[in-house]
Amino acid sequence: MNTEMILSQIFWPLGKLLFFVSLGLFVGNLIEALHWTRHVAKIARPLARMGRLGDISAASFSIAFVSGITANTMLAEAYDQGNISRNELILSNLFNSLPTYFLHLPTMVFITVPILKSAAYIYLSITVGAALLRTLCILFVGRTILVGQTQVSPVMPAGDASLHFFDVLSKTWRRFTKRIKKILLITAPIYVLVHLMHKTGVFTAAEQWLSTLMGGLSWLNPQAMGIVVFQLAAEFSAGMAAAGALLEAGSLPVRDVVLALVLGNILSSPMRAFRHQFPYYAGIYKPQMAMRLIIFSQGFRIVSLVFCALVYAWWAQAG
Repeated sequence: MNTEMILSQIFWPLGKLLFFVSLGLFVGNLIEALHWTRHVAKIARPLARMGRLGDISAASFSIAFVSGITANTMLAEAYDQGNISRNELILSNLFNSLPTYFLHLPTMVFITVPILKSAAYIYLSITVGAALLRTLCILFVGRTILVGQTQVSPVMPAGDASLHFFDVLSKTWRRFTKRIKKILLITAPIYVLVHLMHKTGVFTAAEQWLSTLMGGLSWLNPQAMGIVVFQLAAEFSAGMAAAGALLEAGSLPVRDVVLALVLGNILSSPMRAFRHQFPYYAGIYKPQMAMRLIIFSQGFRIVSLVFCALVYAWWAQAG
């Protein structure tokens, strides 16, 4: 690998990742130093309290509509300080999957609708339904396992008018520099390791192995398997392109195309989530907790998508 490739494939993307992680960390610390958490939490507090989640979790949920990195940083900081329990940390991270989904929804709409046309609305409805279902389940689980904790995290103090701007910046900077060192020491080597695994074909081999399991999907139209394989071997847009071509040619009904896209989504997302999320998750949280959060998130996501896809398949067959 020459110098130009190292710069373009490792240092430049790693630099961008560390910049956004650093920015999210700084903003999260600034919000806390200014005591704005209480005000930000007001947006999602009624919903969060249904699951016995506190102000920090509610604030993180609201911030996640803008920045997932900042939202995770707020949760990690609160957990490290003992302001939220491990159960609330896990539930809050899962709770944030709804705003994170809506953060990327516009991109999905602009990709799927021109290619899939009417089928796009069915596919998006399944994914939106799965996101809403996850949120309801998380609130139910939170209300069940956080019994006796009507507000697990402490009430954040209201804004202090006596705070001076430079005092706030000084406090923010001290906490930022303390934590960013750990993030740099963990995120950078893990990112390089994951990149090397990608370049040496580890992820490709895993995805190809998954694609060999397609033979066990006898219920799926053989032509629809191509959509799944494209999503596994290439990327989301490749599967969409294959689905669009089959729809345009009239080779497959909408039902089979939608189910194939959902299946491809289920099989391909965990590997890509690990590849893209683990390097910065391991910097924000401890590596063990980072892996636990990704496993919970992807497992819960798969279950919700399977359920919604089965509901659609039943409805389509009944209709």
